[in-house]
Amino acid sequence: MTVALVTGSASGIGAAVARRLAAEGMTVVVHSRSSRDAGEALAAELGGSYLQADLADDEQAAGLVPAVLAAYGRLDVLVNNAGISWPVPHAELDGLTAADWRKVLDVNLIAPWLLCTAALPALREAGGCVVNVTSHAGVRPKGSSIAYAASKAALNHVTKLLAAALGPEVRVNAVAPGLVDTPLTATWTEAQELWKTRSPMGRAAQPEDVADLIAAVIANQYLTGEVILLDGGLNLR
Repeated sequence: MTVALVTGSASGIGAAVARRLAAEGMTVVVHSRSSRDAGEALAAELGGSYLQADLADDEQAAGLVPAVLAAYGRLDVLVNNAGISWPVPHAELDGLTAADWRKVLDVNLIAPWLLCTAALPALREAGGCVVNVTSHAGVRPKGSSIAYAASKAALNHVTKLLAAALGPEVRVNAVAPGLVDTPLTATWTEAQELWKTRSPMGRAAQPEDVADLIAAVIANQYLTGEVILLDGGLNLR
């Protein structure tokens, strides 16, 4: 049995990842902060289980891994997908408060760190891996709120540092999507138009595009320390 925990997986990118990993034969633990009904329904569909936790709370974030181990006795794959952009989707220099910064960093950077460290003994035992879902905005410094972009850039760097420290027992990589077509981004007309007119692929990514790449990253036993940009080639232009 291979057990995967996918944070922020009741909808959007996370749900697509959960479905793809379940299709690969993994037992998937679905997580959300508040979408219990959707999370439980997806877990039932996939034959896995559901956990609810607010990743802005250190104790709740760190408690996810012991809950998985209590249920299954192992953890092979950790996908740190949950994240927030605050304010959404953009913020001017005078629009970000210290409280905004702390909220974004707690969810986007501190929680993945806490989950990685909590999962480390189990991942070492399993020869497992971590995939952090970061962002195009963390690779190229434009196109999102400053706090969000900075948090994802920091998570990209943490990915590399962890990979260097934990190899060869545990592989750590990041996938950095550009715009992904989800209910959250459906109203971001300016961003949607940018990807249609400027990217070589002529469209935003679908959640399944991200899920496909994450599944491939998990499967590749030699890949570690990489931040893989998935932006339809927008970076070329």
